[in-house]
Amino acid sequence: MEFPIVLAVLALLVLLAGLIISLGGRRGSARVQTRRHGELEGRPVALHTLGNALGLTAQVSEFGATLVSVRVPDRQGVIAEVTLGHDDFRGYVELNPYLGSTVGRYANRIADGRFTIDGRTFQVARNSHGQHLHGGVAGLDRRVWSSQPVREGNAAGVRLTYVSPAGEEDYPGTLTVHVTYLVPADRNEVRLRFEATTDAPTLCNLTNHAFFNLAGGGEILDHRLELFADRFIPVSESLIATGERAPVEGTPFDFRRPHAVGERIGAAHPQLVRARGYDHAYDLGLGGATRLAARMTDPESGRTLEVLTDAPGLQFYSGNFLDGTIKARWHQPYGFRQGFCLEPGLFPDSPNQPAFHRAGYPSGVLRPGETYAMEMVYRFGVA
Repeated sequence: MEFPIVLAVLALLVLLAGLIISLGGRRGSARVQTRRHGELEGRPVALHTLGNALGLTAQVSEFGATLVSVRVPDRQGVIAEVTLGHDDFRGYVELNPYLGSTVGRYANRIADGRFTIDGRTFQVARNSHGQHLHGGVAGLDRRVWSSQPVREGNAAGVRLTYVSPAGEEDYPGTLTVHVTYLVPADRNEVRLRFEATTDAPTLCNLTNHAFFNLAGGGEILDHRLELFADRFIPVSESLIATGERAPVEGTPFDFRRPHAVGERIGAAHPQLVRARGYDHAYDLGLGGATRLAARMTDPESGRTLEVLTDAPGLQFYSGNFLDGTIKARWHQPYGFRQGFCLEPGLFPDSPNQPAFHRAGYPSGVLRPGETYAMEMVYRFGVA
């Protein structure tokens, strides 16, 4: 056999091998494994590990339907942890400021913990400086969910379920909630799907509260953010939405082109001063389709995180209230601005903001016969 023919045959074999590997990655390499995470009040709590052949590993706990860990490669192929979290189960139970938690029934803030549905006023916990935050003292993030592994197409994952009885945290109605986490074989991403139904009118606004640090440690001020929104939601001195949808144009809140998180965070803008940095919702519009909402890049490692969602809002939080009291995964305290959150959902305090409703944005009220549904994706890559 002549040398050029040998080369052609070898090239064909390499191509076929690559195709086989590619098909195997698409169809068979996504996986889910389950082990014990801990025990709470005599009930065992499971931890599910999802992964693929491309280097992504994610862990999901039945406690709080929590995204415990995400590990992804950098531009050199080095795999590292990119979420803030605890080394053991007890840390999540005893001291956990929503690290990776599913939060609700109503994520974000409700003014004075008070809202009205059909003329009836409800008072829920005022668990954050006089306001209701993330579902109350023992919201969905403090509950043990049931779970089962699932497969959808080339993705492996887990579906978690929790039934919140009427009166829990003083919310009306029994709310049945499902959260599905999926990792596909052919892409380094974690897909989340939220669904809920109720037997009586109530509030529902769910999200995931993962804290990320794409460098794997240190401050996140050098991370560069793109956030594709023309408007943001200003807040009062008590961090409650004012009802305004303010233009980002000409403000430190304009991330339509990439800016380092720390570039303007110290500006004397009253909104930054009130929140000690960024802790604001952005208006993504009412398109309804799942679309790219934000992209964060760590220049040093090259890791990128894209957040896609069909929600109308996205909360950007720059870790302003991390105060060094939590010593967890890094074996040193999580300090000021060492993690960031990008949380899809409804606007804060939507039930009490008629200006949002007049503009067509949801109030957060869920009624019998309706299904709450929201999708979000954490997509990882390298730049």
